[in-house]
Amino acid sequence: MTPGNKAESLTITPLGGLGEIGLNCQLWETEGGVVMVDCGLMFPDDAHLGVDVLIPHFGAISDIKDKLIGIVLTHGHEDHIGALPWLVPGLKGTRIYGSRFTLALVEHKLREHELLAWVELCPVDAATVLPLGNLTFHFFPVCHSIPEGFGLGVETPVGRVVHSGDFKIDPRPLEGTGTDIGLFHDFVGPAGARLLLSDSTNVLRDGHSLSEREVKKSLAKIFDSAEGRIVITLFSSHIQRIQEVFDLADERGRAVVISGKSLVNNIETARELGFISPPTSFHNAHYGVPDLPDNRLVLVVTGAQGEPLSALSRMVHGGHRKLSVRKGDSIVMSSRVIPGNAKAVSRLINEMYRLGAEVFYESVHAIHASGHAHSEELRELLLAVRPEYFVPIHGEYQHLVKHGRLAQRCGVGKDKILLLENGQPLTLLPDSFRLEEPIPVDYTLVDGKGVGDVGFSVLKERRILGDEGMVIVVLVIDSETGSVLYGPEMISRGFVFEQRYNHVLEDAKCLVLDELEAIQLGHPSRISRIQENIRSSLRRFFKHLLDRDPMVVAIVSEV
Repeated sequence: MTPGNKAESLTITPLGGLGEIGLNCQLWETEGGVVMVDCGLMFPDDAHLGVDVLIPHFGAISDIKDKLIGIVLTHGHEDHIGALPWLVPGLKGTRIYGSRFTLALVEHKLREHELLAWVELCPVDAATVLPLGNLTFHFFPVCHSIPEGFGLGVETPVGRVVHSGDFKIDPRPLEGTGTDIGLFHDFVGPAGARLLLSDSTNVLRDGHSLSEREVKKSLAKIFDSAEGRIVITLFSSHIQRIQEVFDLADERGRAVVISGKSLVNNIETARELGFISPPTSFHNAHYGVPDLPDNRLVLVVTGAQGEPLSALSRMVHGGHRKLSVRKGDSIVMSSRVIPGNAKAVSRLINEMYRLGAEVFYESVHAIHASGHAHSEELRELLLAVRPEYFVPIHGEYQHLVKHGRLAQRCGVGKDKILLLENGQPLTLLPDSFRLEEPIPVDYTLVDGKGVGDVGFSVLKERRILGDEGMVIVVLVIDSETGSVLYGPEMISRGFVFEQRYNHVLEDAKCLVLDELEAIQLGHPSRISRIQENIRSSLRRFFKHLLDRDPMVVAIVSEV
């Protein structure tokens, strides 16, 4: 990270969240130290074969760990807190600031990894004024799809900066606090903000986002018309939506059964903090399902994104011990499909129809309201904050571009709309700005217990294995005479059906023996030369004969 040289400066370095949905993490540096704003992860797509999650670049974090004076979390979604278990070991003793609900989720996450004692969790609320170095943070409650989310107002050496957090504007929210645009307006004062960083997720959607009241009305219609069981899947952190389901079930005399680890954990956390009230008849499927008629049951389960190990997927494919999808069920998928998950969700919907269920989803029914502002709400924030400089955040690059154009229509100068990308530090000075030298921000890949040990070369090898398969050659030779003691044995995995292509593999064995004779006995690098020549020769042979390029592994030893 390359901070500005003057005492009066603020350098913001995005480590994730710009050009993608997820991995939100920024470093805010002044002369007084560094504050990290959010620490999220991103889930892999089809290109990340076998990888569990992606987290911010370890190197960028370790470079500033001695100057880090705190981590400020806007809210508790995984794309804002999920990377903490992997980064906390390198940030021992750090203070983490967030709302009660956000920190409760963080506490559960860190306790699972036995890291809770390594950090200090410091709750904040709307009345908190938090000085960190020479930055002072103010917390503005915003309406989002999780309790106690915050936008940030930050007093800095170069003026007042606003970070919107993830937000929407719902003028009549069902529960909790809505987004009070007046708080942002009052914070920046008559002069407006020096800089606004704002959520771009739904800038492509016109008008205003759907109100949660409309969602509840749509759900009520489904409850009233359903003759069998109602199965609802949603984001496990959407506590307000879960409460709506609980209330509708209670009103209609239905028992609620929940299934899914994250759902159980989040409901328990929300109940302890007073954010949710379970219905009269409430059951965890892990301990048993009540023996009631289908028209008296509501199942709330994980699996809104088609995850293969989720409760809903296991119910569909027969892998759930207590529950299954069956004819007459009404399945409500009350969530937005995250980009990259559409195929998995579509396959799941098709299977549920095959089983005789009726499926309700967002594109057909008003059963989900996004937690992110549409273009008209984003415009309201821009007009309230009146920033001199504008940086769109939290979105793919097309979202950042369109949000920048919206800001220009709202009066921000074209030359003061800064489309940053991950790793591009922005230094704000008293009367200007500058872009610093970019820093490396390649994702750190987490695969099982391995963190950072899977790189793009490993992914390339996995892709080759998945596309072309593997051929393993095993050969043992006599070190003194050079005669073959064992092999060559040819093993095909994911390349060809051995019985059908046995003649091809037999011909390949002859090529192996030819390479063995080509290198003189006693050559100092004889074994490695034989192995390399076998790999090259067989790849050329398979490419010419079958137009396939498998990974070839040659195991040659001398005894």
